[in-house]
Amino acid sequence: MRRTLAAVITTIAAAAMISGTSLAAASARPASPASPASSAHSGIEHFQAMTTSATARPGSLIATGVFTAGGIDIVKGSKTDKFKFPGGSFTVRHHAVHTKQALNKKTCLFTLSQRGTYKLSRGTGGYARISGSGKYVLHILAISARLSSGRCTFMLLPRTWQQVITAQGPVRL
Repeated sequence: MRRTLAAVITTIAAAAMISGTSLAAASARPASPASPASSAHSGIEHFQAMTTSATARPGSLIATGVFTAGGIDIVKGSKTDKFKFPGGSFTVRHHAVHTKQALNKKTCLFTLSQRGTYKLSRGTGGYARISGSGKYVLHILAISARLSSGRCTFMLLPRTWQQVITAQGPVRL
């Protein structure tokens, strides 16, 4: 039972990672991202992605710092996402370094915290020359569904779901 529960929680966590919320996102230039700037912009960028649904696609992204923009995440796989913003897009490759998860069997509260790294590349449009990397932290708080027996289950969608990812690192356009 314990091994099965661990496998289910791991599956839910993996699904969360690929269900539409990204790990990082760069943003539009202060000038129009559709027209390349005459010089490169660089600095520390702060990112936040969030969703309130385990199946939400795409997730909402906001970038602040040197650049500011909102955009969407297109999941390309368990370790790769594409972020679309006005004026272009780019690829984000991410790698989990440490994950901690728990399930309270009485309340069905599931918690997951994960730390990792990311790298930006393959930009298009105003992001054609983007590069950067950094660290992210993912937090998931969910209340799983219950079976008629009262036991928590991940075979059904969670009753509630909150996922927040914060990331930061140097970016160069």
